[in-house]
Amino acid sequence: MKMKKTAISAIILLFIFGLLAACGSEDTAETTAAGEAEGKSGGVLERMEESKELNVAFEGTYPPFNFIDENDEFQGFDVDISNEIAERLGVEANFIATKWDGLIGGLKADKFDIIIGQMTVTEERKKSVDFTDPYVISGSVLVTREETDDITKLEDIKGKNVGVGGGTTFEEVANSVDGAEVKLYKAVGDYIQDLTNKRLDVIINDQLLISYNIKEQNLPIKISSDILNKDEIGMAVNKGNEDFIEQVNAALSEMKEDGTYAEIYKKWFGTEPLES
Repeated sequence: MKMKKTAISAIILLFIFGLLAACGSEDTAETTAAGEAEGKSGGVLERMEESKELNVAFEGTYPPFNFIDENDEFQGFDVDISNEIAERLGVEANFIATKWDGLIGGLKADKFDIIIGQMTVTEERKKSVDFTDPYVISGSVLVTREETDDITKLEDIKGKNVGVGGGTTFEEVANSVDGAEVKLYKAVGDYIQDLTNKRLDVIINDQLLISYNIKEQNLPIKISSDILNKDEIGMAVNKGNEDFIEQVNAALSEMKEDGTYAEIYKKWFGTEPLES
């Protein structure tokens, strides 16, 4: 009988310890999760301050926004904006060229700190990353060969071969027209070339980029429409870095207030910035 009581007592004690352990594990899990969330928040800011570098990603093949010049150095509007923001944050900008379709994946894998590469803010992208305040307001336009005169508004692309960048908002605009034969490209230079070589009837791209390329390369193409939709371009950052975004936004706001932003904008586009 004594043996049975001892056994029962032992079982009861084990049951109690099991409950305590379970509660302790749950508390520990919650504490760990909270700690991880807290550790993740501000990670980019801490890394930047420690390394004294701001790792900036973009395509590097998208003049006048970001490209490599004849001296193998990065140049462009995005480069100037990045350098100015980095200076105001007390660090140096380090540029990393990445293909467009790998930018968000690379950001989420912590291969760089921020994307400053003409990424339009969309609800779909906001599910994966956070954005700073817009640093460019622009819009998409139709672009045709000089001799084309029957494609001047969006509905005119029905039945036409339309070139756009895959995974861009330009693709969404083109696909909004039933009957448009939309062809996807990885590099803007490729579909500009296919347009001039008559493999495409029309392309859709950013009005600032197209204006610059027509002027710089003396291309036999033209902007044939008004702005189809206004795009807000933001800088993308991994989620959980609100403190870092706050500092970037503050630097951008200062640049606009003291006139530095307008100087950079006019340097590359020759006009005053569009207002949001």
